[in-house]
Amino acid sequence: MSALVLGIAGSGGRMGRALVEAIAMAPDLRLGLALEQADSPFIGRDPGDWLGAPLGIAITSDVQAGLERCAVLIDFTRPQATLDHLAACVQHRRGMVIGTTGFSAAEKAQIQEASQEIPIVCAPNMSVGVTVALALLERATQWLPADYDLEITEAHHRHKVDAPSGTALRMGEVVAKARGWNLPEVAVYGRQGTTGPRPSRTIGFATVRGGDVVGDHTVSFMGEGERLEITHRASNRATFAQGAVRAARFVVDQPAGFYDMRSVLGL
Repeated sequence: MSALVLGIAGSGGRMGRALVEAIAMAPDLRLGLALEQADSPFIGRDPGDWLGAPLGIAITSDVQAGLERCAVLIDFTRPQATLDHLAACVQHRRGMVIGTTGFSAAEKAQIQEASQEIPIVCAPNMSVGVTVALALLERATQWLPADYDLEITEAHHRHKVDAPSGTALRMGEVVAKARGWNLPEVAVYGRQGTTGPRPSRTIGFATVRGGDVVGDHTVSFMGEGERLEITHRASNRATFAQGAVRAARFVVDQPAGFYDMRSVLGL
């Protein structure tokens, strides 16, 4: 059985290196394309150098030529770069796994439109644990009384550029939908000064940035006399990388469409 050949966008970054390692360690996978932006100092290097085991390819900025060698592109970069890579994947009819966060509503619509042409797995968090947590959050919101206050707290490393995290926003969307709310109408992203009593029909977000925190997320359901918290903590990026390659194995056999990690896990 031949190996599934994958491409990685942002192969020199923290997540990119975790993906390189995950693919290198999997007997059924092979890295056929390692992308970086044209001015990256990693251009021309072998992505396996960081593992002490060269993979026989060079990091490039040429997505057009590279896509001919792989079946699925995994992208954890920035919104504009991801959309550029998406256009190339549509042109070459290649599947795509998107873990990038920070998209605007219009950019999300572009991804949805592209999914009419190619299969796409798009999720702000690729970990199995977060996917299960989202399912638990939906149930908990449905089962708990509607007067329980909802607050979401997330923490990430100092280098993360968007806030709240895509995972925190996804959690907010899940609990808002379970309450019959529209998240943009009820989200509160900051509190300062004399805010007055907390309105009942709101979902609060708190963001922490610092150090090397990979990703912590907690949703608190707060009632009179008790508090229920559902928390996910990631200790390293391997969990996201393993989820992404699992998504790549899934998406390569799917027809054009928009999928998430619940689809990948069969939930």
